[in-house]
Amino acid sequence: MSPDEYCEQKAAASGSSFYYSFRFLTPDRRRAITALYAFCREVDDVVDETSDPQVAAQQLDWWRGETVAIYNGTPEHPVGKALMQVVKDFRMPQEQLLEIIDGMQMDLEQARYADFKALNLYCYRVASVVGLLAAEIFGYTDRQTLKYAHDLGIAFQLTNIIRDVGEDARRGRIYLPMDELERFNVPAKDILEARSSENFQRLMAFQIERAQKYYDQALAQLPAVDRKSQRAGLIMAAIYRQTLREVEADGCRVLTHRISLTPLRKLWLAVKAWVKN
Repeated sequence: MSPDEYCEQKAAASGSSFYYSFRFLTPDRRRAITALYAFCREVDDVVDETSDPQVAAQQLDWWRGETVAIYNGTPEHPVGKALMQVVKDFRMPQEQLLEIIDGMQMDLEQARYADFKALNLYCYRVASVVGLLAAEIFGYTDRQTLKYAHDLGIAFQLTNIIRDVGEDARRGRIYLPMDELERFNVPAKDILEARSSENFQRLMAFQIERAQKYYDQALAQLPAVDRKSQRAGLIMAAIYRQTLREVEADGCRVLTHRISLTPLRKLWLAVKAWVKN
């Protein structure tokens, strides 16, 4: 199996909304974004699938070394080998790949976030940085597009957090800011024990409203000149935003239910967004 085939298999196996947007890209850009996505999946899987935090930390350190090796031309992992040419062709800074790993490290070191400022740093590292790298791959002419990519990444991660409240709680994690739980009078114990309430519903309505504002802000910042080149990101936005709407329509039962769009629905939304943009 070639490095590119490994990355393709990794992306396809995830079933992520991102995968559906890749299908519309030119072969070189699709290969590049698939390699980047495979990198993100590898380091994310370290945290999600390794039960011992010390072992996970060691594995993330290995990936830091592998990232340096990518830029030195000596990677060992199939994903590293696939990325070696990509980082040259699409101006992908080493520091940004390392920052993605730093975001994953945060999951090993903390399971709570005091306020949105603290959460925003996490969202930046694990999502906005990916958006900025993706913008380089998709191509742009106006640097304003980077502001769009940054905010869209925040919107995506907030959507993930909202959708996965219950799933994360079962892992002992709460990404909703602690000061906001206090403001809406929602004890952390209620989330960990999957107890919904009117206060929890109001808390989630607040979270959804903020995520929607980030989508609106991101899309308003995308220059018309770059709209066509950034269509893959707009496809992802259409799918993620529909997920957010489905969570809201389902009554925010995120403590016990996880909303997931079917592959056919994602494909339909992807085609619709591609034609529209």
